Amino acid sequence: MKALVLKEYQRLTVEEIPVPVVQPDEVLVRVRACGICGSDVHGYDGSTGRRIPPVIMGHEAAGEIAETGSGVTGWGRGDRVTFDSTIYCGRCWHCLRNDVNLCDNRRVIGVSCGEYRRDGAFAEYIAVPARILYRLPQNLAFGEAALVEAVSVALHAVNRSPVSAASSAVVVGSGMIGLLIIQVLRAKGCARIVAIDVDESRLEAARRHGATEAFSSAAANLAASVRELTGGRGADIAFEAVGLAPTLGIAIECTRKGGSITLVGNVSPSVELPLQAIVTRELTLVGTCASSGEYPECLEMISRGAVDVASLVSAAAPLSEGAGWFRRLHAREKGLMKVLLVP
Repeated sequence: MKALVLKEYQRLTVEEIPVPVVQPDEVLVRVRACGICGSDVHGYDGSTGRRIPPVIMGHEAAGEIAETGSGVTGWGRGDRVTFDSTIYCGRCWHCLRNDVNLCDNRRVIGVSCGEYRRDGAFAEYIAVPARILYRLPQNLAFGEAALVEAVSVALHAVNRSPVSAASSAVVVGSGMIGLLIIQVLRAKGCARIVAIDVDESRLEAARRHGATEAFSSAAANLAASVRELTGGRGADIAFEAVGLAPTLGIAIECTRKGGSITLVGNVSPSVELPLQAIVTRELTLVGTCASSGEYPECLEMISRGAVDVASLVSAAAPLSEGAGWFRRLHAREKGLMKVLLVP
């Protein structure tokens, strides 16, 4: 089969490699679409240390079952599926509490780090455990289904946060995940959603996808503007969807006393925190990682149009053009959001 292999940092090649051998508890999926995640782009340049070459990246995928392992029941050849990006053991203390994203034996598809290596879905076929499969609604195209992983990250972040219909929320960062958080907040009935980003085109996208207001992160008196919209207090909840010290600072400044900040982005391994502001204003910091069982709800939200993923796709290209699209995404080409690779 053909696969897009990260041979060394910033060098991808299409290679002919063996089709994965299916284990008894696995299925072989014929990949029909796989999205390039921001984490793949950071892996491409080596900045995260989570994609050590050589590795096949890619974890946002959908396709159809080509083969089932000897121990698999309930699934058959031709079934249209997607799968979790997290391979969890199902046996550890966290898994037994249904916190599968915190599994002690967690492996992420398409990741190669110091602890493990698991090839991903930028390939014609991928073998995955049957326990992480989800069946696709009939009206859902493979390209849309490939984005359910990103939607699940957004939904998990919102589910971890104290959101109600009366809430005001700030979303710092209007990239893919930020735009999906905005859509999920809208679907949950959040009253006011303020988007913040440095890029005006992304702010316009935020408005189209449900933000009630949008501000440039470079604007003067940004926090004061948010307070003006929220009775002088600040937002009830902030979502930080970038993962850098300056954007976290914006989230903290825009949140009211007693409010909550959900940390989604993790570009930086560590950031400096304004400890006194957090303590004296009694702010709650909430971490959120991947997703934990949200796929069925996400598939339903996409299939009924509550979350629009199709409009976030900038291009769908053959696997053979993958290296070029990675270069363009890494260069932060203006207007590019989500690129799908089609093996």
